[in-house]
Parts: sequence; structure tokens; C-alpha cells
Amino acid sequence: MPSTINVRTSSRIEMLDITPQIQKEVKASGVSEGICMVYVPHTTAGITINEGADPAVCRDIIDKLNSLVPAGAGYRHLEGNADSHIKATLVGSSVDIIVEGGRLVLGTWQKVFFCEFDGPRSRRVYMKIR
Repeated sequence: MPSTINVRTSSRIEMLDITPQIQKEVKASGVSEGICMVYVPHTTAGITINEGADPAVCRDIIDKLNSLVPAGAGYRHLEGNADSHIKATLVGSSVDIIVEGGRLVLGTWQKVFFCEFDGPRSRRVYMKIR
């Protein structure tokens, strides 16, 4: 059974650092060497690993995604959130992270971000740690 993190977003588009919650699940799993697969089961949200030291990086990513895939650009999808689906496809729905010594193996500045593209919403993130 996968572990689950519940995420509550507060705006339509945002990136939330969920690294501490994932690390907590890794520790609770008892796995000291292996892989942590993180998966977002939503069609308008994603998951990515990127720099977490400077919040401007997330803002730049969001700004660039918004310029590449603007809201309301004449899409065919009737719900009005086609841009959210496209952004989620570009970012992706899963990441795999090596676990060593019971800790996520991330670079010095790396964090794991939940990417919301159609919020605010309550969301789930699943992890399989082995």
C-alpha cells in the first residue's frame, strides 16, 4: 500500500515544497537503501525536483509555463482548464528518488515540489518506498 501525503493548495497555480513530508514517510517506512517513487494522481497537477533555496526559481518556472501555455487561449476543452492539463503534462506526474541511509538523495539545493495548476484544491501525493 502506498503512503499518502495530503496537500492543500491556496491559489490556482503554485509550487509547494513537500520534501519534509516525503522524508518523514521515508523514515517511517524503515527503508534505508532503495527508491522512493512519488506520484501525483491528478490531471491538473504535477511533481518536479528543482532548486528550493531561492523562491524566485519557482516563480520563474510558473511565469514561463504561463507564457508558454496561457489560460484562456482558445482551447477546445470545455471545462476552461486546458492550460492546467497541458502544464501538468509538461511537468510530469512522478519522480523517483534514491534513498541511502534512510534519507532522500537530493542535491544541495534540490527540493521536491508539488505543482498545482488548477487550484485551490485538496490533493493527494502517493509514495512507494522500497
